[in-house]
Amino acid sequence: VQLQASGGGLVQAGGSLRLSCGISGHIPGNYIMGWFRQAPGREREFVAAMRWNGSSRDYADSMKGRFTISRDNAKNSVFLQMSTLNPEDTAVYYCAVSRSIWGARTRSDVYIYWGQGTQVTVSS
Repeated sequence: VQLQASGGGLVQAGGSLRLSCGISGHIPGNYIMGWFRQAPGREREFVAAMRWNGSSRDYADSMKGRFTISRDNAKNSVFLQMSTLNPEDTAVYYCAVSRSIWGARTRSDVYIYWGQGTQVTVSS
């Protein structure tokens, strides 16, 4: 399984970006798609997650109402729509896949497949 994240870039505060994560290869059974981010000098943090069938979604508190995770099965892709961006959202964003339980969705250590990351920079 390989993941390819894209869609990052430079945006002004208040702007929007849509990140994409293309999935190649077959992921058997149930799994969780997640987005994480890592800013310079900081630990990787949870952004959003969604069950493989789209039945559940979750977001970090600071992203609720601003970010939306979705998927397109036909394109085998997962998306992260980000709006009302602020400079604190500047980070490298990663998509990832977990085969663990939903209760562990915010833990980066349970995700077994990772994309290469895409840089998001929000200017003030």
